[in-house]
Amino acid sequence: MTSRPLRIGLTGGIASGKSTVADCFATLGAAVIDSDQIAREVVEPGQPALAALVGALGAEILDTTGRLDRRRLRQRIFADEATRRLVESIVHPAIGVELRRRTGTAGGPYQVLVIPLLAEGGRRPALVDRVLVVDCPEEQQIGRLMRRDGETRESAGRALAAQATRSMRLAIADDVIDNSGAVTGLETRVRELDHRYRELAAARAGGDRGAR
Repeated sequence: MTSRPLRIGLTGGIASGKSTVADCFATLGAAVIDSDQIAREVVEPGQPALAALVGALGAEILDTTGRLDRRRLRQRIFADEATRRLVESIVHPAIGVELRRRTGTAGGPYQVLVIPLLAEGGRRPALVDRVLVVDCPEEQQIGRLMRRDGETRESAGRALAAQATRSMRLAIADDVIDNSGAVTGLETRVRELDHRYRELAAARAGGDRGAR
């Protein structure tokens, strides 16, 4: 029996640069599966998760077109721990089902699973073989949130506080990308890791053939 592909869990704090890193891996030919994209899809109009959110939190989380108002929901999540947990209990199972479905069909030399909240459980989930953390100082995250999303320093700080800490992410990391500097340095590091992951994937496949 052929084993599943090598799976890399890509994570990092908000505004750490996960999407940029994921795009670099995709350019090099890795199969990238983004749980953020899945999270957007499972709360589209007509999806059960959106109906459940409206039932739990009210229609004020919708915009004038009937779609989820992400900014408004995000503000409520960051302001109230109970609301955050409620939203996660509704959305995360739906994301998990679709994430597993896509990993089963994506193929590729290896797979990169972009999972922002991967470190929240304090350990590596069984779905991935290695954890890659995109890291930068928290002050840089705050600055990026303020520039990118128009957040205030206070709201950006709440966004960071709602996630796993930097030390929690680094504690479960097998590999780290420092995204505190220039993009060229980040791209070089991604190429190095791409080479390493292809080696690991090839060794994994060779071991499977030898076991048969």
